[in-house]
Parts: sequence; C-alpha cells; structure tokens
Amino acid sequence: MAKNILVLTGSPRKNGNTAKLVEAFSKGAQAAGHTVTLYNAAEKDIKGCINCNTCFSKGTACSIADDFNELAPLVEQADMLVFATPLYWFSFPAKLKAALDKFYSFLIGKRPMKVSECALLACCGAGDAAAFDGLVKSYQIMANFSKWQDRGTVLVTGLHDKDDILATDGLERAEAFGRSLA
Repeated sequence: MAKNILVLTGSPRKNGNTAKLVEAFSKGAQAAGHTVTLYNAAEKDIKGCINCNTCFSKGTACSIADDFNELAPLVEQADMLVFATPLYWFSFPAKLKAALDKFYSFLIGKRPMKVSECALLACCGAGDAAAFDGLVKSYQIMANFSKWQDRGTVLVTGLHDKDDILATDGLERAEAFGRSLA
C-alpha cells in the first residue's frame, strides 16, 4: 500500500550530505510507489515551544505565528515520518528540534496523527557510530511515546566535507531502505 511519507530535515547546508541521503531515500521510496514530501526546517522560521497550552485553539496548530503552522497540516496527512539530520552536538540541529518540540501541539490539542511509522537518516563527522547514541535514543523515545513503528535507521559516519557521503555506501543503503518500505 502506498504511503504518504513526510521527510523532516534540519540541515542548513544546501546540497550537503544529509540532502544527498534524503534524495537517495526518496528515490527508493518513490520507486516503491510511495509519495515523498520534503520539509526542511533549517529554511523555516520555527520558534521554540513556550508551553502556552493553547495549541489548536486559535485556528492553527501553534498560537505563535511561525512556519510550524505550515508544517502541522503536512504532519496530519503523513502515514510515515522520516527524520533526516546531521548530528549537531550529539542531537538534532536547533531548527529541527524546535519543530519536533512543537509536535506537543498534537497532544495538547487532542489531534490524533495518522502517522504510524517512522525512520531516521543521519550523518555525522565522527568516525565512531557511538556518536549517534543520544540522537538515536531520542528518536526511539519519540517513536515509542507516539506509538510509531520504528522502520529503521541509516546512519553514516565520517562525513566532514560537503560530498564526503559519495565515498561511502550511505546513499546505496538509503535508497535500498526506501525501496524496502512496504
């Protein structure tokens, strides 16, 4: 069955390693018959959640007028969320984290999400995959809390410069992962 997949990315680097990873995943997922929508939080104005608890009470997901209100309808329409990110200080980049924090609005606004699955695509400069431990744990806790089936991760280490991913098997793994989604 075809899925509506929303890829949320947080990389501020244009056409960098994360973007190439997303492109490869998307190519595979589209070849498998899925629809893929990309939302790059790094290019958006998304402010941090202030815990005002007025979510969805004023006609928008968030009472703060920012770009999360264009993201929320995309989240509501998605069957699957894919988080694609560079590793920044062992976690998500700030703009992507701000968007993720505002998922709180669905809980407070009592808006069920139809999302049932998720995945993580991530790149880092470190040579040791243990650098991803904090990011992966946060992702797993979000998935568990939200009752999303974790479909897996593609993690690529040792990427410092813009095209370093081209010298790894990361793009092949990402495309194969996208193709494998049933």
